[in-house]
Amino acid sequence: MSIEDKNLIDLISVDKQGILVLTISDHLKWDDKNEHLLLLQEKINSYLDFIENGQLDESYPDKADKKIMIQIVFKYQPNKTAEDFLEKAGETVKGIGYGFNFYQLNQ
Repeated sequence: MSIEDKNLIDLISVDKQGILVLTISDHLKWDDKNEHLLLLQEKINSYLDFIENGQLDESYPDKADKKIMIQIVFKYQPNKTAEDFLEKAGETVKGIGYGFNFYQLNQ
Protein backbone atom coordinates (compact mmCIF):
# COMPACT_ATOMS: atom_id res chain seq x y z
CA MET A 1 0.00 0.00 0.00
CA SER A 2 1.46 3.29 -1.05
CA ILE A 3 1.01 6.41 -3.08
CA GLU A 4 2.03 4.43 -6.16
CA ASP A 5 -1.16 2.33 -6.09
CA LYS A 6 -3.96 4.79 -6.68
CA ASN A 7 -6.60 2.06 -6.61
CA LEU A 8 -6.05 1.10 -2.97
CA ILE A 9 -6.89 2.89 0.24
CA ASP A 10 -3.70 2.64 2.29
CA LEU A 11 -5.25 2.81 5.76
CA ILE A 12 -8.64 3.52 7.31
CA SER A 13 -8.94 4.23 11.03
CA VAL A 14 -11.03 6.14 13.55
CA ASP A 15 -9.20 8.75 15.63
CA LYS A 16 -9.81 9.72 19.27
CA GLN A 17 -12.42 12.30 18.23
CA GLY A 18 -14.37 9.68 16.28
CA ILE A 19 -13.31 10.98 12.86
CA LEU A 20 -12.90 8.41 10.11
CA VAL A 21 -9.36 8.92 8.79
CA LEU A 22 -8.32 7.73 5.34
CA THR A 23 -4.53 7.79 5.25
CA ILE A 24 -2.25 8.04 2.23
CA SER A 25 1.22 6.61 2.80
CA ASP A 26 3.85 8.53 0.81
CA HIS A 27 7.36 7.07 0.90
CA LEU A 28 8.77 8.80 -2.18
CA LYS A 29 11.57 11.38 -2.21
CA TRP A 30 10.89 14.82 -3.67
CA ASP A 31 12.69 16.24 -6.69
CA ASP A 32 12.17 19.02 -9.22
CA LYS A 33 10.02 16.86 -11.46
CA ASN A 34 6.27 16.91 -10.91
CA GLU A 35 5.75 13.15 -11.26
CA HIS A 36 5.44 12.79 -7.49
CA LEU A 37 2.82 15.54 -7.38
CA LEU A 38 0.86 13.84 -10.14
CA LEU A 39 0.84 10.58 -8.19
CA LEU A 40 -0.29 12.43 -5.08
CA GLN A 41 -3.05 14.24 -6.95
CA GLU A 42 -4.28 10.97 -8.46
CA LYS A 43 -4.27 9.30 -5.04
CA ILE A 44 -6.22 12.15 -3.42
CA ASN A 45 -8.73 12.05 -6.29
CA SER A 46 -9.10 8.28 -5.87
CA TYR A 47 -9.83 8.76 -2.17
CA LEU A 48 -12.44 11.39 -2.97
CA ASP A 49 -14.01 9.07 -5.56
CA PHE A 50 -14.09 6.28 -2.95
CA ILE A 51 -15.98 8.57 -0.57
CA GLU A 52 -18.24 10.32 -3.06
CA ASN A 53 -19.40 7.27 -5.02
CA GLY A 54 -20.56 5.50 -1.86
CA GLN A 55 -17.86 2.84 -1.69
CA LEU A 56 -16.81 3.99 1.77
CA ASP A 57 -20.35 3.67 3.14
CA GLU A 58 -20.78 0.35 1.36
CA SER A 59 -17.52 -1.04 2.73
CA TYR A 60 -17.97 0.37 6.24
CA PRO A 61 -21.71 0.84 6.84
CA ASP A 62 -21.19 1.17 10.60
CA LYS A 63 -19.01 4.25 9.95
CA ALA A 64 -21.46 6.06 7.64
CA ASP A 65 -22.28 8.73 10.23
CA LYS A 66 -18.65 9.67 10.96
CA LYS A 67 -16.89 12.83 9.89
CA ILE A 68 -14.21 12.06 7.31
CA MET A 69 -10.62 13.22 6.99
CA ILE A 70 -7.99 12.54 4.34
CA GLN A 71 -4.54 12.43 5.89
CA ILE A 72 -1.18 12.12 4.15
CA VAL A 73 1.86 10.75 5.96
CA PHE A 74 5.16 11.61 4.30
CA LYS A 75 8.47 9.85 4.79
CA TYR A 76 10.29 12.87 3.33
CA GLN A 77 9.66 16.56 3.89
CA PRO A 78 7.61 18.01 1.00
CA ASN A 79 9.38 20.66 -1.07
CA LYS A 80 7.97 24.16 -1.65
CA THR A 81 6.05 23.14 -4.78
CA ALA A 82 4.49 20.24 -2.88
CA GLU A 83 3.59 22.46 0.07
CA ASP A 84 1.82 24.88 -2.28
CA PHE A 85 -0.05 21.98 -3.87
CA LEU A 86 -1.02 20.57 -0.46
CA GLU A 87 -2.39 23.94 0.63
CA LYS A 88 -4.61 24.11 -2.47
CA ALA A 89 -5.61 20.45 -2.18
CA GLY A 90 -6.54 21.00 1.46
CA GLU A 91 -8.74 23.96 0.56
CA THR A 92 -10.50 21.87 -2.09
CA VAL A 93 -11.04 18.86 0.17
CA LYS A 94 -12.25 21.02 3.05
CA GLY A 95 -14.48 22.94 0.65
CA ILE A 96 -16.45 19.79 -0.11
CA GLY A 97 -16.85 18.94 3.56
CA TYR A 98 -13.97 16.69 4.56
CA GLY A 99 -10.99 17.23 6.80
CA PHE A 100 -7.48 17.28 5.40
CA ASN A 101 -4.07 17.18 7.01
CA PHE A 102 -0.55 15.95 6.40
CA TYR A 103 2.66 15.44 8.32
CA GLN A 104 6.13 13.97 7.99
CA LEU A 105 7.13 10.96 10.03
CA ASN A 106 9.88 11.61 12.55
CA GLN A 107 13.20 10.41 11.21
